[in-house]
Amino acid sequence: MLHLVRPFLSFLPEVQTADRKVPFREKVIYTVISLFIFLVCSQLPLYGIHSTTGADPFYWMRVILASNRGTVMELGITPIVTSGLVMQLLAGSKIIEVDNNVREDRALLLVSFCVTYLFSCHMFFTFFLFTIPMI
Repeated sequence: MLHLVRPFLSFLPEVQTADRKVPFREKVIYTVISLFIFLVCSQLPLYGIHSTTGADPFYWMRVILASNRGTVMELGITPIVTSGLVMQLLAGSKIIEVDNNVREDRALLLVSFCVTYLFSCHMFFTFFLFTIPMI
């Protein structure tokens, strides 16, 4: 099943393992920068979206999945969590055969995660597009 994503392997970059031990201070700096970007994106409104003060039917889902209504972070971490969950379930239930000791299998699993992520982004975006009041 993993061989179906092999054509995408050449398009998606692979992150190399670190050739040195990354200091804790550097990890903290990158984490703080990432959180700052996330918070800024949670405050940037989307153009054309009318923000209402009425009831939000997805309130509890937004709390759990770190999304913010009518902003750039409308989807929050939903696509990442969903695609990771789907790929782990498929690999754990042996629907897709993955040998983590083989580098090519790990790369194909990463590519399939990315393809699943892009698909879930599209799916959630379409879903939220029809539930948000437009101007």
